[in-house]
Amino acid sequence: MIPPPDGCEPETLEDMGELILITGGVRCGKSRYAEQLAGELGGDRVVYIATAEAGDDEMRAKIDAHKAARPASWSTLEAPTDVAAAVTDASARPDAPRVILVDCLTMLVSNLLLVGDEETAAARVERQVAAVRDACLRSPAGVIVVTNEVGWGIVPATTLGRRYRDLLGAANQTLATSAARVYLLVAGIAVDCKALAVTPGASRPAATIDRETAS
Repeated sequence: MIPPPDGCEPETLEDMGELILITGGVRCGKSRYAEQLAGELGGDRVVYIATAEAGDDEMRAKIDAHKAARPASWSTLEAPTDVAAAVTDASARPDAPRVILVDCLTMLVSNLLLVGDEETAAARVERQVAAVRDACLRSPAGVIVVTNEVGWGIVPATTLGRRYRDLLGAANQTLATSAARVYLLVAGIAVDCKALAVTPGASRPAATIDRETAS
C-alpha cells in the first residue's frame, strides 16, 4: 500500500487522491506494472482511461491484447485527446473508483500533435497536460498515469519527430513534478525515482540523507 502523506491517515485510497507516474522505455513492463498496482490498490473499483486509437491492424491487435489482460470488472473510457475531462467524469461517478489508470500520456501527446495545426501543437499539449495534472490532483481517487521516455535513443530524423520528443519530455516533467510517486521501469523492475532523487546542492539521494539524519 502506498503510504499516506505526513500527518494524514486515510482509511481508504480515495481519501489520498495521489498521482503516480510510471515511465520507461518501450516494452519495459510499464503497463503490466501499472495494472498490477491499480489492481492491488483499487481491486474491482478501477476505471481505465485509454488514449490509443486503432489506426491500423497492428495497433488494433495491441489494444485487443491490453483489453484481454485487464480484469473484466474494470470499466474503460476512451479519451484520445481529452484525458482531463475523462478523469473528471470518472471521479464524479456515483460508484466512484478507488483508482483511475491512464494509459498512456505518450499517445495523448501524439494525438494532440496530429489533431490540428503543427505550429499550435505546443500550446494544445501544454493546456491539456496542465488540465490532466489538475484533474488528477483534484480527484478523490488515486490516479496512475503511464508514459514513455522517448529521448534516450537516437535523435529523430524529422522535425515532427523531434517536436514530439520535446513535447512529451516537457509533459513528463509537468506530471512528475506534481506526482507523489514516480516509478521508472527498467527490464520489468520498478525504480522509485523520487526516493532516489538528488536534491539541489546534495551529492547523494534525498532518501539516503534522510535515513542518515534520522539515525
